[in-house]
Amino acid sequence: MKKKIQSSNKPLSFKCSKAYKNNNWFTFNLTDIPTMTVSHHHLVFICTPAIGNLVPAVEFAIRLINHDSRFFVTFLAIDIPGRSLVNAYTQSRSSLSPSPNLQFIHLPSLQPPSPNLYHSHTAYLSLIFNSHKPNVKHTLSDLQKKLPNSARIVGMFVDMFTTTFIDVANDLQIPPYLFFASPATFLSLMVQVSKTDHDRFNSLIRNSEAEFVLPSYVHPLTVSMLPLTLSKTEDGLFWYGYHGRRFGETKGIVINTFEELEPHALRSLELDEVPPVYAIGPMVDLGGPAQWQGGEGRVERVVKWLDGQEEGSVVLLSFGSMGSLDEGQVREIAFGLERGGFRFVWVVRQPPKAKLEQPDDYSDLSDVLPEGFLSRTAGRGLVCGWVPQVTILSHRAIGGFVSHCGWNSILESLWFGVPIATWPLYAEQQMNAFEMVKELELAVEVRLDYMEGSKVVTGEELERALRRLMDDNNKVKSRVNRMREKCKMVLMENGSAYVAFNSLIEKLRA
Repeated sequence: MKKKIQSSNKPLSFKCSKAYKNNNWFTFNLTDIPTMTVSHHHLVFICTPAIGNLVPAVEFAIRLINHDSRFFVTFLAIDIPGRSLVNAYTQSRSSLSPSPNLQFIHLPSLQPPSPNLYHSHTAYLSLIFNSHKPNVKHTLSDLQKKLPNSARIVGMFVDMFTTTFIDVANDLQIPPYLFFASPATFLSLMVQVSKTDHDRFNSLIRNSEAEFVLPSYVHPLTVSMLPLTLSKTEDGLFWYGYHGRRFGETKGIVINTFEELEPHALRSLELDEVPPVYAIGPMVDLGGPAQWQGGEGRVERVVKWLDGQEEGSVVLLSFGSMGSLDEGQVREIAFGLERGGFRFVWVVRQPPKAKLEQPDDYSDLSDVLPEGFLSRTAGRGLVCGWVPQVTILSHRAIGGFVSHCGWNSILESLWFGVPIATWPLYAEQQMNAFEMVKELELAVEVRLDYMEGSKVVTGEELERALRRLMDDNNKVKSRVNRMREKCKMVLMENGSAYVAFNSLIEKLRA
């Protein structure tokens, strides 16, 4: 019988080595790394610098540390211009205390690749990461020298787009692992792309309405639900295949999902001949966003307003850290909210000013909303800029969530038992929307295949979806409430995620 590792009741906390300001980043000198006299099992993470990738990886690292204090975790952070939200997150995590078992080391900035070398965001990131390999190798070599004799680096976790660093791990004889922040369905897609001839794949996706069969889904998708990067750019297809192939070189795949949520998709991976899969989710940051997303005064105003609303009576409309809609679509949403009559909190953000930057708040919302909308809906709804999503989702007054279907947002909604109306925007979100509506019946549909260039979602279309979403007799609500209970149960002793997590720890400590 395998020995069980008992969970700690200590609060989640951090302490990092001494930091100094450098271009608004907290940067760590290797000479400042504390001597680890207790921690014998050192882990290194290197993640795509995006909130959706980084936050669940940090939550996973916290869980490791709190289960076994002999783990020490170092995150190697890569600077990408225009990612101020990521910068704020890493700075806040770097400054929290008092645990000495987690630190961030920021790698030197490098020149971004020339625009003529890439045609997709996936290619852009992959080229940046490839250029960082010498930095990562040098940093890890120095880190190994700083470790006491009783300590060693027992694993290096890459994510879905940082697999090029597996080469560094192999050179330094560090076992590589994959931390996958998206669902098992998307993991399956990347593995299948890696096994499919590019010409054959291109022939399969020429017709956007054609069916696309993927083993991780019970029902066939349409091509229109595949990531735009994959279906519209040749280098996107190349890099998906590259990363998918490299997944097979790892010692194990840790994925932010759980057996009760994606049973079919996880079973399908067993037939794909991938390394052992550890479904240890849900990894949800329940407290961090309020500390690093800012806007305290705005949050207080929204929460105070929600405190005065009936339980489950308010719809939250929010499209994630990288989500935004153009002015024409914003106006249609306003028409739909006004027609529907539901109480609402609506997070409105303007599209980024540059291609690779993140969205920002409007300086004056009246410039983008229909004339008189704010006065006509006063008392019934709030329109605001960015607010910490978890803080709002967790409020008793929220009864529905119009979401872009990022995987972190989906897990948050299930954790709090708030049903989703699907409005995907980019990345694998169309696939996530399809899975939630058609496969799992845990969401209602606004659209499944909305993306850049899609027809506008009309106010009437949104109104119909909101009526389904907020209907107390909707079967989706009862299914979401049952899944809410499962989210907690899987993390308890003998739950599926608990068992998978302990199995992983035993492997890391071997």
